Amino acid sequence: MTTVQFPAAPATTATASATSAATRSLLACAIAAAPLWTVVSLAQAATREGFDLTRHPLSALSNGSLGWLQILNFLVAGALTVAGASGLRRAMRGAPGGTWAPRLVRINGFGMIAAGIFVMDPGGGFPAGAPHGMPATLTWHGYGHLAAGSVAFTALIAACYVLGRHFGRAGHRGHAVASRIAGTALLVGNGWSMSGGTAGSLTLAVGAVTAMLWVSAVAARYRRVL
Repeated sequence: MTTVQFPAAPATTATASATSAATRSLLACAIAAAPLWTVVSLAQAATREGFDLTRHPLSALSNGSLGWLQILNFLVAGALTVAGASGLRRAMRGAPGGTWAPRLVRINGFGMIAAGIFVMDPGGGFPAGAPHGMPATLTWHGYGHLAAGSVAFTALIAACYVLGRHFGRAGHRGHAVASRIAGTALLVGNGWSMSGGTAGSLTLAVGAVTAMLWVSAVAARYRRVL
């Protein structure tokens, strides 16, 4: 009896196609994370009574009766970022920065999740009834939020600079410059906010949103070429 053997190529092609589809799905998570977090945060900033973005950081939205919205925003966007980092790791494998950029994006995602779990202490008169200045003492979750924010911002700044090197080595000068601008925007915004500069929370928000949206744009770029 003659045994019919089928070629292995179709199976290999199917596997490659499935891998590509999975990578595209993971990259879609990275694409969605920053716009989701930005829209939900800014919508609340514009509508919640007593909130002033020039005086209150977006993290302060986690307080009050509607605080659960911002907490959930941090958790969902953080989870999407962690998943998206896996897509970036697959898409950037073997390229300069292809190891550390995804790792740093993943750390940023875990930092966002932690920032949602550890709620910032109320202050600056928001929400209603909160002290008008900084809290006299920080709670354990207040310290946790500060630590989570520091980790998330540091990782995101570093990721943008690594992406700058990645695109520079690949000859994509415009993308390299944009990566470094995004990282610098967050670096300056965070530093200005920590120094107590005028409208520091607004500067921080602009820097954070810029860097986050750039990571989403990079993910979108890789998803288009898969």
